[in-house]
Amino acid sequence: MTLPALSARSVVHVPVSDPRVRPLLRELGEEYSARYGKDAHAELARYPDEEFTAPHGGVLLLILEGGEPVAGGAFRRYDEATAELKRIWTHSGHRRRGLAREVVAELEREARARGYGRIYLTTGPRQPEARALYLNTGYRPLFDTEADPESIGPLPFEKHLRTGKATAQ
Repeated sequence: MTLPALSARSVVHVPVSDPRVRPLLRELGEEYSARYGKDAHAELARYPDEEFTAPHGGVLLLILEGGEPVAGGAFRRYDEATAELKRIWTHSGHRRRGLAREVVAELEREARARGYGRIYLTTGPRQPEARALYLNTGYRPLFDTEADPESIGPLPFEKHLRTGKATAQ
């Protein structure tokens, strides 16, 4: 008796122009537009491809299952020591599986390998899932967590990456 094969999962680094990125940007744009009541597609296209490409930019990665994108995200250079996370996404049909956590961890590894010591990001006030993700993965909020998120605007977070040898805790 043979068991059915599980969908092979892989992580790939791709340019923004890769056709497999389109579902990520399309679904993010639709979701942001619905949550915030205005067309978000222009915001998603605001950064040039070079900002997500080595050597001076960051990286865009996708998690593929069976060759199809199910999650992804990117970082770009924020400053000499800081990478900025952007476009963290999980396909709506694949949520609640820890994929966004995997994307963030992979982006952190890549940023650390490129010499960044800090990650910075913002998320929107109408994205409680993202806020919870960052709080639960060790990001420090740079805002009053007791305040109404709508009164703050974009919610900034940071995380300092350990570099070099692991230290005892």
